[in-house]
Amino acid sequence: MIEVRRLRVLRALADHGTVTAAAEVLHLTPSAVSQQLAALESEVGQELLERRGRRVAITSAGRLLLSHADTILTDVERAEEAMRLYAEGATGEVRVAAFATAISLLVAPSLAQLRETTPGLRLVVRDTEGHQGITQLLDGEVELAVAVEHRGSPDARRLTRIPLYAEPFVALLPADHPAAAEDTVDLATLAGDDWIMTSIGNPIRDVVLLACEQAGFAPRIAHHSDDFSAVAALVGAGAGVSLVPQLALPHPGTAVLRPLTPPTPTRRVYAATRTGRADHPLIKATIAALSATAAGLPLSNPM
Repeated sequence: MIEVRRLRVLRALADHGTVTAAAEVLHLTPSAVSQQLAALESEVGQELLERRGRRVAITSAGRLLLSHADTILTDVERAEEAMRLYAEGATGEVRVAAFATAISLLVAPSLAQLRETTPGLRLVVRDTEGHQGITQLLDGEVELAVAVEHRGSPDARRLTRIPLYAEPFVALLPADHPAAAEDTVDLATLAGDDWIMTSIGNPIRDVVLLACEQAGFAPRIAHHSDDFSAVAALVGAGAGVSLVPQLALPHPGTAVLRPLTPPTPTRRVYAATRTGRADHPLIKATIAALSATAAGLPLSNPM
């Protein structure tokens, strides 16, 4: 195997013509340079040098090796520079787990922004529902998660959290529902309806069930879906009612969106990273971009 440091010695000799001059450039003794060149000849099994008085000439085998050495040394230099930038936090990959709405509203716009402001950052996005993003974060599968606050959140000492936005829920109703004619909907008036609900484990479900409990009833759950477009289709078909986050359905189809009479349940969205990674420059840059994007969301109840 050819050692890269010996290729550097051969290149210095070719550039400067004498062992003494090469030794000065490399901060070695002439004896050490001669030893390195002899070892290189042994590694390749060819004579690389021939003496011509006080100077040393490169043989044809040496020139062939130099042509490859230049490419190798350039690649090594690039690798060293890449590692330096990585160590300084100027370049690298950040894996982000987020639920679908957050990807559309936050992550995708932030990714476009980061391409301009932090070109050394490569953002890798994973679509995760419920609490899976936090699980992946704690397991080390991602560096950043965009998630929803809910009961049973993990120990705050393990994570650093940054609030992004608070999104009020709105009622999703069939067009012919009596409450669809109202400006706002009192949640208690929906106690007798069938409901379309997200699945067990989805933080949305916890928020809606708690809101219904506080309004004095337990919803009669007839259908389940974690896809808000599917929920809207079922509501539009008259299968029941639902509550959805304000920004989750910009186009609800034939269903009708109505604000709720206070107190209004809210989806609180935050970014999280492991506490030990919170000060990494690329993670800080990503969080800053997410926060800036969140500040521009058209919310009636921003953070």
